[in-house]
Amino acid sequence: MAATVLELARTADRIAATTSKREKVRLLAEFLARLEGDELVLATRYFTGGVFPVGDPRTLSVGGAAFGELVRAQGIDDAELSRIWRSHGDSGDWFREVLVRAGHSGGSALGVAELDASFKALSGAGGAKARTSLLRALIDRVGPDEARFIAKLINGEMRIGLREGLVEEAIVVAFEAEPAQVSRAMMLLGDLGEVAALAAKRTLHEAAPRWFVPLRPMLATPVADAAEAIARLGDEVWVEDKYDGIRCQLHRRGGRVALFSRDLKDVTAQFPEVTLGAALLARDVILDGEVLAFRDGLVMPFRSLQTRLGRVAPDASVMEAVPVIYVAWDLLVEEETVLLDAPLRERRARLEALGATDRIALAHLESVRGAAEVDRRFADARARLNEGLLLKQPGSPYTPGRRGMNWLKLKRPMDTLDVVVIGAEWGHGKRRGVLSDVTFGVRVDGTDEHVAVGKAYSGLTDAEIADMTKLLLDITITDRGHYRTVRPEIVLEVAFDAVQPSSRHRSGYALRFPRIAHWRHEKPVSEIDTLSRVRQLAEARDVAHEQRIDVAAD
Repeated sequence: MAATVLELARTADRIAATTSKREKVRLLAEFLARLEGDELVLATRYFTGGVFPVGDPRTLSVGGAAFGELVRAQGIDDAELSRIWRSHGDSGDWFREVLVRAGHSGGSALGVAELDASFKALSGAGGAKARTSLLRALIDRVGPDEARFIAKLINGEMRIGLREGLVEEAIVVAFEAEPAQVSRAMMLLGDLGEVAALAAKRTLHEAAPRWFVPLRPMLATPVADAAEAIARLGDEVWVEDKYDGIRCQLHRRGGRVALFSRDLKDVTAQFPEVTLGAALLARDVILDGEVLAFRDGLVMPFRSLQTRLGRVAPDASVMEAVPVIYVAWDLLVEEETVLLDAPLRERRARLEALGATDRIALAHLESVRGAAEVDRRFADARARLNEGLLLKQPGSPYTPGRRGMNWLKLKRPMDTLDVVVIGAEWGHGKRRGVLSDVTFGVRVDGTDEHVAVGKAYSGLTDAEIADMTKLLLDITITDRGHYRTVRPEIVLEVAFDAVQPSSRHRSGYALRFPRIAHWRHEKPVSEIDTLSRVRQLAEARDVAHEQRIDVAAD
């Protein structure tokens, strides 16, 4: 008998209801053990919040507007909809309660394979109207519990406490598999649905990287300073500049080249010059590296690269204004040889032997000893306007999707600003019921006006968030349901990596990677930073970049 979406939804609810990791594993293993084939692949993927396979370019493109249209059709007024949202802070729970209030009952049981067919139809729909129509037809077929499960999937809000490691454990239990083989297969495939299918067939040993299916990138662990890096890696480390670009994995086989972003999306069409350069490589390879805006031997600011992002088939004028280059720092597969388990020193030697082409370069690498040398290299990297350093253990393997102590990253904030909170949003999941996402601004010089320069949600403790929520509720000016504008009274010190132009904010600027450093209880709003200070920081970076170009020209 085919598995139904209602069975998935009820199993997900039971998993979410228990805080016991062992019980979560047992419940999931019990459910997966009775599935096979495509149903097993799909169900495992759904429980982990995925819809399509890793590397699949399809997207659902169903946003809040489509769900909003369905909700408004239920005949509940906006004030009540806002109250329901605040009580849940979760799109799936909100959607379910709205449907229950409206007396929605749904139709016959929907199978897992039928849900997959509906998702495929949504991904292929032409235009928002067609997608909304298909979503309505799907929801009409199911009851409130299934609708909640579907909404969570579509909105990426599964949140039932199933971390990747627990799903791996469930696969081990369900199919009596070797834990090391399951973990290894997950590193190589990146899709727990496919791992479950291999485990069920007892063929986990066949897992291997696949051409034009991206591996999840190996991750670096942040460290506070050079001394900590040396303590973790040993006296001799390899260091590379941490560039200001976008990380990409490059696959080249035969006449085909593909680029995949850090979130495993296909971005090949955005960088045709990289594709042409990779086609000239002497061998078939999978590389890890970064796309940079690059002119006259110098890396351009990230904001220049931003003008290239999202552009499919950029024209000649765009490519001339912001040329790009691919900087490779690791070799994962060469021809039919998988190098993930080889030490970094061997992978690097093979990468250097591969050579470079037009628009394909190798990351500059140095071997250094001791914290003082690391500090010197860090200062050099920042003088080149790069973010900092990557520090690597030369004997380390490449572990896809893992964040260990073999790769470390050292970077420090560009600066901090004192800002004032001017808006706040209700959080999701564990932060449901608190105003955890704050929009902050600076003062326009010579006035009492404040303009936004960013939004932050990290840096405060749970206790501080709870205290701030109480205060934000007291100083609310306008309640728009999910978002509130507030009186400018709460002063924060915010750290960030860069200031960049922004058309989203009336200030004309946005802080890159902002995080809350301190809640400045003692500081009055009259003493926060001004828009001219933000402009000064942005212009200082531009001047520094121009000086680099002048020096290079000399």
